[in-house]
Amino acid sequence: MINSFSSSPPSSSSSSGSNNKPQQASKWRSGTQHKIYGRRLLDALRATGGGQPRAVKAAADSALALTARGQTRWSRAILLAGAACSRRRVLVKAGGKIRRRHRRPQQQQAMASKSKAAGDGKVQERLRVLGRLVPGCRKLTAPDLLEEAADYVAALQMQVNTMRALADALAAAQLSDANAD
Repeated sequence: MINSFSSSPPSSSSSSGSNNKPQQASKWRSGTQHKIYGRRLLDALRATGGGQPRAVKAAADSALALTARGQTRWSRAILLAGAACSRRRVLVKAGGKIRRRHRRPQQQQAMASKSKAAGDGKVQERLRVLGRLVPGCRKLTAPDLLEEAADYVAALQMQVNTMRALADALAAAQLSDANAD
């Protein structure tokens, strides 16, 4: 059944760069990684009981991070966020309200002027947004952030392909059950 979830890996048309980057992107395109992730995803989904959408998302993300074996910042951040989430729930129940630190508008203006002085404002802003999108990458330098983002996007593409294959298999199983009745 796991073989049905490992779709054929998409062909890679990456340009030649450093020897490390094409190898890193191709690790998510291998059939072995698809099978490992498919097995872990099925196990994680069975453990959730198929209930809440957030539980399904957390299961899919943790299976993806486990497949990456904690070798990237984003995978470590996902794994640590799952462990911290249960601690956070206990703190919220015990302590009531969680206070968050808010910056004053004057501080935000001062920080904005510093970032524009440091480099092109649009590029810095886009790097900051990208750092927020990739788990665990808010304070990385631009080259490291781009490398992590490329690896995360390749992993997410594998996740989408696997979940699409899973949805197709479940839909086909439902149709065959409906036709049998």
